[in-house]
Amino acid sequence: MFKAILVTGARQVGKTTMLKSIKPDIHYITLDDMILNQSAVEDPELFLKANKPPIIIDEIQYAPNLLRYIKISVDNSEKKALYYLTGSRQFNLMNDVSESLAGRVGILNLLGLSLREIKEVNFNEPFIPTKAYLNKRKEYIKDVSYDEVWDIIYKGSMPALYQEESDIEMFYAMYVSTYIERDVRSLTQVGNTLSFLKFMTALASRIGQLLNLNSIANEVGITIPTAQRWLSILVASNIVYILEPYYNNILKRAIKTPKIYFFDTGLAAYLTKWTSSKVLEAGIMSGNFFENYVIVEIIKSYYNSGELRPPVYFYRDKEKREIDLIIEQNGKLYPIKIKKTAKPSKDMIENFKILETIGDTSEGAIICMYDNIIDLDEKNKVIPYKYL
Repeated sequence: MFKAILVTGARQVGKTTMLKSIKPDIHYITLDDMILNQSAVEDPELFLKANKPPIIIDEIQYAPNLLRYIKISVDNSEKKALYYLTGSRQFNLMNDVSESLAGRVGILNLLGLSLREIKEVNFNEPFIPTKAYLNKRKEYIKDVSYDEVWDIIYKGSMPALYQEESDIEMFYAMYVSTYIERDVRSLTQVGNTLSFLKFMTALASRIGQLLNLNSIANEVGITIPTAQRWLSILVASNIVYILEPYYNNILKRAIKTPKIYFFDTGLAAYLTKWTSSKVLEAGIMSGNFFENYVIVEIIKSYYNSGELRPPVYFYRDKEKREIDLIIEQNGKLYPIKIKKTAKPSKDMIENFKILETIGDTSEGAIICMYDNIIDLDEKNKVIPYKYL
């Protein structure tokens, strides 16, 4: 559809590998190459004359001035898909792209591997807890044992960790080091990298919780404005995800504070120093990690089906009544409870009734460790995690 395509996402999620795989016949260059980078920065017009489209240009953020000349190039052509661009520094990149290529670029946000991708499930519809979805999904179901899902939660979603046996701790140590040194420090002049790492760790220790930046800032020893700026970096880098609360004028007692999750549970496990999947599964944060995993899997199902803004929220009020996830689609609300249990019960969905007073509540579910789909009542059911 577009003359230029930008694939964004965190480091190591496979942006370049994907483009090379689907477009193996076109020229590829990376601006990680210092010589090419110098040429693109100093004489972008000559650079594009020497590297004609169609072309893949990797790490476009290293030469943002190149985007203006790409705009001129695409405006002078009627052809589609001339430039395939990738970038992992979204913090400034998106502003540069929106200014230079507005209306000319299609943007794809690539996340780490989903459970469907890891298990090679060829099913691409976004998750929704309906009978229609489950009937379709059942045709593609693959078994995922209890131990296997915890191995995946502990390992995370980075493709490199699924290609061959790797030292997980070493991988994430290098990942964090590269991310801070190459992306964070150079883009935002973060002087104290140890404090930034401590900030990331503080967030990882609070996955699934309400975001309290005052508490985190005090713990790390930074100001509130610094904490806000650092959080925006992590959000723009696809490291963390801010889940917004669902509220409207009827929900007078609904809180408006978001919750914090990590796109990669393996990175969160590394930062919080869990040493194995078994230790993590038995630990005090296991419920938070399972909730984080399920929510991000659902978000991936929307991104991977082409939805740019997954319609997901949560609910919590001043009485601490909570619904872990609400999917809003076509004016209907689909409530979801996420529970690390193999013994789901009807009392776990008691809070779903709150939504009946404020909107058109549709089918809901408990997503848990139980092996089979079962009906709790006419509208709600138990769904095993393997149906995500």
